[in-house]
Amino acid sequence: MILTALEFLGLIAFAASGALAAVRSRLDVFGVVVVGLTTALGGGVIRDVLLGITPPTTLRTWPYLAVCGGTALVVFVFHPQIAKLRRAVLLADALGLGVFATAGTTIALNAGATPYAACLIGMTTGIGGGAVRDLLLREIPLVLRKEIYAVAALAGAVLVVIGHALRLPPGAVTLVAAAAVVGVRMLALWRRWNAPVAKGPETG
Repeated sequence: MILTALEFLGLIAFAASGALAAVRSRLDVFGVVVVGLTTALGGGVIRDVLLGITPPTTLRTWPYLAVCGGTALVVFVFHPQIAKLRRAVLLADALGLGVFATAGTTIALNAGATPYAACLIGMTTGIGGGAVRDLLLREIPLVLRKEIYAVAALAGAVLVVIGHALRLPPGAVTLVAAAAVVGVRMLALWRRWNAPVAKGPETG
């Protein structure tokens, strides 16, 4: 129940972040809902496609679509007020990242994926929706150019794989790994950490 609650909290946060980005890009209400749904569900859909799970889980269960679509509509109507809750949205987003990355890794392992593939699939589950959101809005994906985001998701996925190899209780491993992702993500935001980037080309 705790994991399910965290999963839906993450869905709401991802849908809200996608909808807010769509509002800032001046999309209409349909576009806001589409981007919100894509941001929230995109990572899970990519995961299921990579694992051969068709149709994807989130497209077979109506509450996922209802919660994400409803969240996007709420953001469309109340976006000035929601935009002021930046810290709460970032915390919820970090929770969603942790839950999706670790749960995605566990699902991949249970489906027979190798540890290496499970780590990559878990990371993709966490960051996939945000990457698709940015592509729809004609931006370079944020996870590839700013902040410790994908790295945090990958670290959580690695912890899950290690716990699986040691035959530790899956539920406890998922919670600890998700907490680690949230901790790294929030610490990176607080300390303004970014991954190194290449220096610009010499001019002249």
